[in-house]
Amino acid sequence: MSNSKKRIFYTENIEMRFGGLYALRDISIDIFEDEILGIIGPNGSGKTTLFNVITGFYKPTAGNFYFMENSLNGKEPYEITERGISRTYQISRLCLNLTVLDNILIGTYFRQRTGYLSSLFDRKKLLKEVEEFKRRAIHLLEVFNPGIIDRLYEPVGALPQIDRRRVEICRAMIAIPKIILLDEPSAGMNPDETDELMKDIWKLKSEMENVTIVIIEHDMSVISAVSERVIVLNFGRKITEGTYEEVCNNKEVRESYLGKEFVYE
Repeated sequence: MSNSKKRIFYTENIEMRFGGLYALRDISIDIFEDEILGIIGPNGSGKTTLFNVITGFYKPTAGNFYFMENSLNGKEPYEITERGISRTYQISRLCLNLTVLDNILIGTYFRQRTGYLSSLFDRKKLLKEVEEFKRRAIHLLEVFNPGIIDRLYEPVGALPQIDRRRVEICRAMIAIPKIILLDEPSAGMNPDETDELMKDIWKLKSEMENVTIVIIEHDMSVISAVSERVIVLNFGRKITEGTYEEVCNNKEVRESYLGKEFVYE
């Protein structure tokens, strides 16, 4: 499948081994600017492991990966975040006892310009920066659900599941990354909430210029609705990639993941 967009991230023969078990094997993928890429596959196929390698939580046992033509091998998670790759998690990493605003502002850590000395001796500069981040947080919430703004100072644990996901996405967005990785954002949602989530992903895309979204999902309705391109993993290997229609009609994908009775619509 040809792609005329600029490549901003790629891997070369990535391997991730835990003892004698291969979680990823010979993974070579390209990610392009301003695209929505879906990653699918059965449980245990290596999808989240791939995200953990990309974001530095796991150091690959072989292979290389690059962002904006610079190697990320050996980089720590904070260094990768600083370079412009942000993520959400399959299992929520929100601090449920902290307020909605505090949870979003956690994502500004790598964008803060005021240091410890400014915090002590130049309080006006610190407060100005905090106000800038607060305005951006409110703007992002307005994009997804303006109703959350009225609950800005409530514990995020009091929000329904879909609004918690929205807060997580806002936390990932507030640092203005170039790539956002969404790990099963529809997990735990009912069908109506999943429909809302698909709209939210398009809102995210329209809000951030040239942002790339990579999404892991089991819900094929989400993948079909938002993905421009799909990569399929199985047993830690990439078995195919292409449009949603192309991967759905792939024999190996149907046998390993979708089921032989699956009908593309």
